[in-house]
Amino acid sequence: MGQHAPIRAARSEQSTRIAGPMSGPRILLIIGGGIAAYKSCELVRLIRKSGGEVTCVLTEGGQQFVTPMALAALSGNKVYTSLFDLKDEVEMGHIQLSREADLVVVCPATADLLAKMAAGIADDLATTLILATDKPVLTVPAMNVRMWEHGTTKRNAEWLRQAGVTVMAPDEGEMACGEWGPGRLPEPVAILTEIAKELSLDFVLPEAPAETPALAAPAKVKAKAAIQEVAVEALEPEEEGEEESATAGRLSSLFSAIIPRSTAKRSHEDIDAELDQELGALPELDPFDAEGLLHGTPIEEAPDFAPLPGGPLLAKKGKAAAAPPTDREAINHEVARQDAGARPQPIPGDVQPIATQAAELAADPLAGQVEFDADPDHRPLHGKHVIVTAGPTWEPIDPIRYIANRSSGKQGYAIAAMAAAAGARVTLISGPVSLPTPLGVDRVDVESAEEMAEAVRQALPADAAFMVAAVADWKSRHVASEKMKKRGSAPPALILTENPDILATLSAARKRPTLLIGFAAETEDVIENAKSKRKRKGADWIVANDVSHAGDGKGVMGGDSNHVHIVTSAGVEELPEMGKDEVARELVRRAAASLAEQRAVAEG
Repeated sequence: MGQHAPIRAARSEQSTRIAGPMSGPRILLIIGGGIAAYKSCELVRLIRKSGGEVTCVLTEGGQQFVTPMALAALSGNKVYTSLFDLKDEVEMGHIQLSREADLVVVCPATADLLAKMAAGIADDLATTLILATDKPVLTVPAMNVRMWEHGTTKRNAEWLRQAGVTVMAPDEGEMACGEWGPGRLPEPVAILTEIAKELSLDFVLPEAPAETPALAAPAKVKAKAAIQEVAVEALEPEEEGEEESATAGRLSSLFSAIIPRSTAKRSHEDIDAELDQELGALPELDPFDAEGLLHGTPIEEAPDFAPLPGGPLLAKKGKAAAAPPTDREAINHEVARQDAGARPQPIPGDVQPIATQAAELAADPLAGQVEFDADPDHRPLHGKHVIVTAGPTWEPIDPIRYIANRSSGKQGYAIAAMAAAAGARVTLISGPVSLPTPLGVDRVDVESAEEMAEAVRQALPADAAFMVAAVADWKSRHVASEKMKKRGSAPPALILTENPDILATLSAARKRPTLLIGFAAETEDVIENAKSKRKRKGADWIVANDVSHAGDGKGVMGGDSNHVHIVTSAGVEELPEMGKDEVARELVRRAAASLAEQRAVAEG
């Protein structure tokens, strides 16, 4: 294992401070009852090695897979298993545990634990701690693929996300039961990465999988490491140098105590002395006897350097002339070597008139290109990050069929282009559309609503978010692995379930954008439905438009114009019908003004 540079990160101001020296984050690890619980031991080891402190809470089911003794040895702290520990509960131990940690991690989070968390059940120590904590909670689900894809589990996970709980997506692969699919517990290094993100640590995942990222090592861990080092050195039959003392505590040090050395141990001074002795035994050579060194082979003398008479020894910068062309066919003209103002000469067979050539040369070579901006600070969104969702979502029914809508993505793409032109760093999360990526925009392609929700989460934090995409409200509960066939006159049953509400989830997120703008495509009661949606979703603005005539070729779906209403807490403002580019320009201008106003208020 390689050495790791510690991460220097300050604890959040909101975290509760306790007495005693501490330089690393405190993790409260709740271990659920699943076969994946064995990975919690490796996670504890990685957190400790990275400089964090771990307190483990082992559920009754988790004790069937790992023991409290193993976790206590790895964490160096007491392992809690029961809510009704007399001593701890006299001191209100479960409240103290829930408040001392910087982050609560539930790993593995079984379907049962997720259901209890979503329902607010507190019938054991683990669920009581989760309900009593005021610190961020990270859950790492691990279960059978069918349990994970069940509608109830998906609903519970979504409710937890809306409540501010971070729910990691499980890995996909082969499971202990022999089935294949999503539901595997992520690897401990990936979980450690997510922990660092939750704690806003300066974290860089090493490229080599054997290397573990390091958090700031607390004093307590350093002291224990020093004790371990002394204990291991006591097993060594020989004295160790400075270089080997750095590896004390590793398996190699233990093996060196068990397996005898085949050769005598030598220091660097011994090796240098032996090398000097071997070199001294060689015959001394005359460094000026070149022929003797080459065994009598004469050395060819290099020609003397003779500069041109009267000329400079070295060429001066900017004074050298270009070499004349050698292939007329390759360059299509001859260079006037003497007269710099001479026009290019066409080769024989070239029928293009010289006047036409002169006109092309006189034209601006940068015509149509965006001008270089020496001072971009005047652009209203310079230095801001803007997220834009656009297009439809496709919800699969089987490998061939899917549920979709008529969204073309034009309005969202226009907003992304205008935000980039205003100086923002734009992340465009796009459903399936046939539109080119606007200049200066980072595009992320998705298909389903779940993929779009995850892409939005990964793109955070952001200063503003335009949620323009027409996300499907429903999806098929069961996706057939093969094409569904007709069976007589009865159509196959299609059971629908709700998709995640991306706008509402983003509104309740801890990394909520400063300005959150949702879009509403309505067919009736446009204003009233938009007002209701803004309050229900928790958005700052709702941009509503009437799509009741979208199907007859005169509406906004696929068209180039739009007629919108901007619904805010201050009221409703109607914009005249205009092109979607003009609508985008007006929305971006208003968004920039709103962000500037909020910043001015915050700065006092």
